[in-house]
Order: sequence, then structure tokens, then C-alpha cells
Amino acid sequence: MRAWLLLSLLVPAVLTQGDKKQLNQDPCSPKTTCHECIQTPSCAWCSEPWPIDERKYLEKKRCFLPNINVEQNQCGEAFIVNPSNDFRYLQNTALTNASRKISIKESSSSSSHSYYNRTTSFSSQEAVQISPQRVSLKLRINEAYRFSVSYSQAQDYPVDLYYLMDLSKSMEDDKDKLSQLGTLLAESMQEITSNFRLGFGSFVDKVVMPYVSTVPKKLAEPCTGCEAPYGFRNHMALSDNVGEFSGEVSRAAVSGNLDAPEGGFDAIMQAVVCPDIGWREKARKLLVFSTDAGFHYAGDGKLGGIVKPNDGECHLDRRGEYTYSTRQDYPSISQINLKVRQNAINVIFAVTNEQIGVYDRLKDNVEGASSGVLSEDSSNVVQLVREQYDKISSSVQMKDNATSDTVKVTYYSSCKGNGPAIQTNKCDGLKVGDVVKFEAEIEVTNCPTDPEQWKQSFKIYPVGINESLIVDLEMLCNCPCERKGHPLYKERAPECSRFGTFKCGICECDKLHFGRSCECDSENTHGGKGLLEDGCRPDNTSTVDCSGRGQCVCGVCECETRPDPKEVISGTHCECDNFSCEYALGQICSGPDHGTCVCRKCQCKPGWTGDACDCRASTATCIGPTNPEVCSGNGDCVCGICECYDSNEDGG
Repeated sequence: MRAWLLLSLLVPAVLTQGDKKQLNQDPCSPKTTCHECIQTPSCAWCSEPWPIDERKYLEKKRCFLPNINVEQNQCGEAFIVNPSNDFRYLQNTALTNASRKISIKESSSSSSHSYYNRTTSFSSQEAVQISPQRVSLKLRINEAYRFSVSYSQAQDYPVDLYYLMDLSKSMEDDKDKLSQLGTLLAESMQEITSNFRLGFGSFVDKVVMPYVSTVPKKLAEPCTGCEAPYGFRNHMALSDNVGEFSGEVSRAAVSGNLDAPEGGFDAIMQAVVCPDIGWREKARKLLVFSTDAGFHYAGDGKLGGIVKPNDGECHLDRRGEYTYSTRQDYPSISQINLKVRQNAINVIFAVTNEQIGVYDRLKDNVEGASSGVLSEDSSNVVQLVREQYDKISSSVQMKDNATSDTVKVTYYSSCKGNGPAIQTNKCDGLKVGDVVKFEAEIEVTNCPTDPEQWKQSFKIYPVGINESLIVDLEMLCNCPCERKGHPLYKERAPECSRFGTFKCGICECDKLHFGRSCECDSENTHGGKGLLEDGCRPDNTSTVDCSGRGQCVCGVCECETRPDPKEVISGTHCECDNFSCEYALGQICSGPDHGTCVCRKCQCKPGWTGDACDCRASTATCIGPTNPEVCSGNGDCVCGICECYDSNEDGG
């Protein structure tokens, strides 16, 4: 009898401890609204109206883990709000090479002078180098979704090459050599594609002190045999007339300036954004920037009294000259990068050996840019351009313009290998026709405060190619029953004492009322009859309201606030917080890239596991390049690191 009595006393205590453990491990139970619930991975909300005066109102969980406690929750299936990620193809054209339109005219005549004409046409088709082209994705918060993106460099893809040259006096011999090598340059590029066009522009600097001498005589002829200085001049728009290119380079006169840096950034901006240059939308666009000097950038214009920032717009007159050279400052590096990225242009910095260090650092800040050493007289320009083109075209780098503070995009690929995909957005060593598959993993990290931003589109694109995949993203940030027009949405609802809106089975009270049914106000903090005090305790065995970390007001826990506003106590009974989780790497849950603290337990991001999210979930780091077995079959992969078996073990 004593044993039975002791057992009966212990059982409630054991159950209570089990319930508390489940609460600590259940990220759903502390969520008090439908939108908070579905913004928590794997959680579902029960919108079924429950009578507030029944004990089961307190025992049931509105927000729950559907695969664990759905039977305990006993929610009608029609009332469960559990949206799932939804992915659809909107445009999915297969990868193809371009075909050009050909028209053949035929004519025939007879002795009777009758004749006919016939034209046979073959339709043209643009190359498709990325697939799919458009998708729609509905995504819950912190639930990543992966899909495949394929890329292949098309055969005979058009190439536009614009040669932008520094024509200060020191580059005179380079100009002469380029004039001689123009035909050879075109022939070299035509080995790559039959659809090749060439253009030419030049630059000096802003025509104000201290960049150039404004003494009238020096302004007219800054050096012997030189013409007046200028900012940028478009000599020849992109054309397939190679002979015209050589002629324009030959006729272009050199000029002179005073300081060492040149106005190349002004020229790059105009060459990138101006329609007069003639860039084609569907072509590999190369801008070869040739100089033996450094460059002025944003802020340097103040030396000449020019304070207006560069607007990033085209300002060429009918002669192709830059008209705002003395009106606005030089562009910044970030402005150059933005316009280069927007127009999908690959910049090749062809500079002398003295300047290569500077331009090597510059290329790292301009998307898709590369650099190479130009000989003193530019005699290696053909080889340099060809080498840089081969380097550009033999690699692909995937990028995107998603909002980094809300949407996280991660890329995985095995490139040309057959092994497992690893995290990378770049593949090298490609040839024309090779197909590379990337896996794009999209994750919404948080819901924007502005609901208009819950629907947005962004692009995934290969750097330097004006083709992209458009992702139409809808963030699942709230529930249908929280919107006007839904049957479970009622304003001034009787369920809420006419003082609130009934949403998804619960009341959202106005500013003057509170309580589960908005029955309390400043003059009545106890409300009416019911289960108010019980609402602040998880079960009958609890003697402390709100877990000792809050106050019970009208049957609802108001949790304490912490000195640090980032530390939050939450939950129906103030049983949860976001600061009592395991630490690793000096940060809670190993930092936001690894996981977040939810109700005293680390909730790990995809790819991480462990109590502190400090272990890799994948065994990829435990697989060597020559042996496909984990840890070569001689150990276990623990937290992404091989722990080898003891070689002295005899198995006994």
C-alpha cells in the first residue's frame, strides 16, 4: 500500500518534469499568434474556436508540432494552418545555341518571259545559356528550399569588344601599335565567334586645373603634336567593320595632362551606360581598358572645384564627347561596379607592369573584371585580350541581387565532377557546350516589417552574361485567417467582448482592453468568472504564476523585460527565452549563421547540428579526394571531423 501511495505521488512529478522538458524542446508552444507560429519552422496553428470557460482551452496548444502532438492537440483538420513551401516553373526553356536568320532568294524565267521570285527564310533563335528562366516560390521563414539551375556557354555566341584607350602623350607608341594590330585582334576573336564586333574610345582627363593646364596656349596644344585635352570621346561605336577600327585608331590624336592619374573612370562610366556605344543585349560584352597610369575616383573632383556627385547617366553629344566632364565628379568604385553589373559587362584592365598591382586590387571590387600586363608598346595586346577572354569564358560564377538582410541565397555544385555538390558559386575549366548544374538554396531569414515587401522578385545570373533566372518570391509571413474577408476574421467580435478582433481562434484586443476575450481594462484587472488564474500556470501541480518570470494579469502572463532589449522572455507561461541556450565559438548557438536560440534550445540552420549548432550535418568534409568512404573506412565522422579508430584495437 505504501509503495502504491509513493508511486501515485511520484507520477505527477515525473509527468510535470516531462512536460517541462517537452516545452523546452518545443519551439512552437510559446508562440501566441498564428503569424508567429507559421514563421517558426515545422510549426502549425490551430484556428478552431474553443470555449474559453472550459479547462481544455488552457490544456490545448494553439501552436504545435503537427508530427508530434497533433493527437494531443485534437484540432480539426479543417482548422489547421500549416502552409508548405511551393515551387513552380514559370518559364523553363532548354539550353540551346543561337541560330541566325538566313534568307535565300531564287528567281526563274522561261522563253515566254514569264518569271517568278521565291524567298526561303530560316527563322532565327537566340541562345539560351541559363535554365530555367523564371520560377515562383512560396517560402516559409527559415525553411530553405533548393532547386537546380543549369548553365552552358553557347557555341558561336556573339562578342562585343570595346577598346577604351588612354590617349595621353605617354601612350602614343601604344596607339600606333594598336592601329597595326586591329585586324589581327579581330581575326583572333573571329576564331571564337563569327558574330564579332569592335569599337573604340579614348580618354584623357577633366579639362580644369590641376588636371590639365588651362593656359590658353597649353590648352590648345598641351604638348608637341598633341590636340586639345578632353574627358572621353567615342570614336567608333561597335561595328563588324574591322578596317574602320584600324583607321579610327590611326586618326585619333594623343593629348596631354598635368597630373599622373587619368580620367579613366569617367570614360568607363560613359562607355558602359551610353546606348551610343552599341552594346547588344545578347552578347558577351568586353570592355578593354588600356592605360599606363592610375585613376581619379569620387572626391578627387573637389581639387578642381567640382563637387556635384557623378549621376551614373549618359552625357555624350552628337560628336560622341562627354559633356559633363567639368560639371560632375568622377564616379566611385562602387558606382562603376553597379553599372558594370547592371549591364553585364566584363572589364579587362590591360595595364603596364608598373600599374598592375593597383588594377589587380581594383578588379577584385568590380564584378566580372580581370587584369593583365600590357607591354610598353602594347605589342602583346592581341595575346592579352585572347588570354583574358579565355579566362572569362572558361569559368562561370553565379550571383544574385536578393536583399541580403531578408533573403539568403547559397549555391552548391560539383562543377564538372561526379562527386557530391559542395558550397560554391563558381566553376572553372569549362569549355563551350559544357553543362554545369548549380543548386540554389533560398532561405527567408526574417519577415520584413512592411507587408508590401513580402512579395518580391530577384535575379540569379551568371556574371558577365545578360541572361538570368527570375525568382518570384512570396514570403509566407501571415495566415489567411488574419486577413479581412476570412470566416475566422471578425472585427468587434462577441468572442472578444466587442473590444477586439477575432483572428484565427484568438482575440486581438484594442488598446484599452486585454485578456483572452478582451474582458479586462484598467479598472478591471480580474475580468469575469472563469479560468483566469489557471491561465498563468502550465498545470495543476504548478504553484508559481508565469514561471516566476512575469505577472499574471487578467489570466494572461506579462513576461518580465530584460535590461538587454535583445534578450526576450516569452511563452504562454513565460517559460521560454532566447538567451539560455548553449554557447560555442564565443556566441550563442555558434552565431546567427549556425542557429538561433528558441525557447532555451538552439534551432540549427540547415547544414548544422549539435546542442550549440557547432557540428556540420554533412559528412562531405570527412570524404577524401581518392576514397569515397567516410574517413576512408578507418574512423567515424564526428562534427565534420574524422575520429580515427585506434590501430591497436584487436577487436577483443
